[in-house]
Amino acid sequence: MWERTSANSVESYPAAIQKNLNWADCRYRGWKPFPQGQEDTNGVQDEDSDVKDVDLEILDWGRLGYNEAFQRQLALVEERINGSAPDRLILVEHPPVVTLGRSGSQKDLCISEAALHQRGVECCAVDRGGQATFHGPGQLVAYPIIKLAEKDLHLYLQTLLEVVAAVLRTYGLKPVLKQDRPGVWVDFGKIASVGIAVRKWVTYHGVALNVNTDLDGFNWIVPCGHRGEKIISLNALLGQSVILAEVKKIFIKKFRKSFGYTATPRSFQRAHTRPDWLIRTTPNAAAIHQMEGLLNHLQLATVCQSAQCPNLGECFNRGTVTFMILGTRCTRNCRFCAVDSGKPQDVDPDEPERIARAAESLKLNYVVITSVARDDLDDGGAEQFSRTIDHVRKRCRQTRVEVLIPDFRGSIRALQKVCNAHPDMLNHNVETVARLYPMVRPEAHYRRSLGILEYAAQQRVSVKSGLMLGLGETHKEIEETLIDLKRAGCRYFTLGQYLAPSQHHLPVVRFVPPEEFSQWAAIAGQMGFAEVAAGPLVRSSYQADKMFAESNG
Repeated sequence: MWERTSANSVESYPAAIQKNLNWADCRYRGWKPFPQGQEDTNGVQDEDSDVKDVDLEILDWGRLGYNEAFQRQLALVEERINGSAPDRLILVEHPPVVTLGRSGSQKDLCISEAALHQRGVECCAVDRGGQATFHGPGQLVAYPIIKLAEKDLHLYLQTLLEVVAAVLRTYGLKPVLKQDRPGVWVDFGKIASVGIAVRKWVTYHGVALNVNTDLDGFNWIVPCGHRGEKIISLNALLGQSVILAEVKKIFIKKFRKSFGYTATPRSFQRAHTRPDWLIRTTPNAAAIHQMEGLLNHLQLATVCQSAQCPNLGECFNRGTVTFMILGTRCTRNCRFCAVDSGKPQDVDPDEPERIARAAESLKLNYVVITSVARDDLDDGGAEQFSRTIDHVRKRCRQTRVEVLIPDFRGSIRALQKVCNAHPDMLNHNVETVARLYPMVRPEAHYRRSLGILEYAAQQRVSVKSGLMLGLGETHKEIEETLIDLKRAGCRYFTLGQYLAPSQHHLPVVRFVPPEEFSQWAAIAGQMGFAEVAAGPLVRSSYQADKMFAESNG
């Protein structure tokens, strides 16, 4: 059965509203979005109003399932309607999915729904305008969540398509917009489709541009109701590989220009030079060299290295490490994290034993084991966590084991597998406050992470979590997060400063002074947390052995 994704009180506008428009002049002159929180009192913003206070948040969700992305869109639409958030532009790739708009039907499919499922293709009926379309990896999908000051959907649609056309022109192509049909064409082939919806004059859904998409998916449908429609991609037109990340940058630039966003987004303003309290003394190079030699010999990775931890020198000098299992490439693309993302390595069945040998060689009394997110595995890597715990305990009977786990996409079966291995501490970081999840952790859920912690606590496992400061969170939001963690059964808590790994990651909004961390440590202690580690350079595994020892005598 087709899964219907919809929202209440939605006005949906098929792209056919383009009819009788003058496609020769598609620029949205005089476009002025509403600033965050400004009420729409006149229907049209005053011509002399200043757009410098308007910001646009760019949310790159990486690769995300269609239904999950749709639910997130609806939540962001509500935030924009009530004025609690600015305009946003979502960029996303979807796993293979066929969607049917309100004008579509089973007649728009060239193969059966069952055959689509056999090919691993999701099927969704949606509340946008239009008929059938296909989304897949390598396709840039853009969902603007913006409040229309000019209540003119024709003009909005024209401008959105002109953004795509402007992107294509940068590659030397000559895009064509057709009067009676939605989308963008180049050389008699369709390269982009569009379908929009609006609720209380806040837009959602959007446009899809084929960059390096596998075009076979379009053979399974009647694209936008036009049988025999030739579908093309940027990659095929240029005869060379096109990097999706580069197209995203160009799209953002053209979108901001076409829609008149001139202010620097508040959420992306960079803090200045790192303050003195974040400068560390030169680490012991000999200790680092010795530790790296052992790790290389055993073919092991650590999160200390992969995540560019500022405490690497100190920890290696103390003879402590946080082992990272399941490879060094993550299936997610969190915008704060230095760990590489991409196609993951095969699971190494000998890895648990090598980690146990390393723990034995280092004479570790406390071992921390973490992993990249492995959404490609049925159990998210839970079995490898369990086996690693068992192997360490067989070789090092007195050694305590802490695990820092991903969310396993909310799988209780996977989480139970880890709990059954009886780690001495189970750590799962919420990382940031709920409001910032779409920007910071686009492929995760705040409530899901709380659920992971709560379930583990119910299994009588000691539970720990951590939070970064400096991403734009407020005092109230930090306090609410602490309350949520405590209610979930979390007894151990770490709090540190976010440091951007590179210019391509989320910038630091604010460097939080040490005394503020001390204040939060005191507040968390008053709330009843058993142990709290808070400071600019504190990380979730930093001196984890001391935190455990101090609360367990």
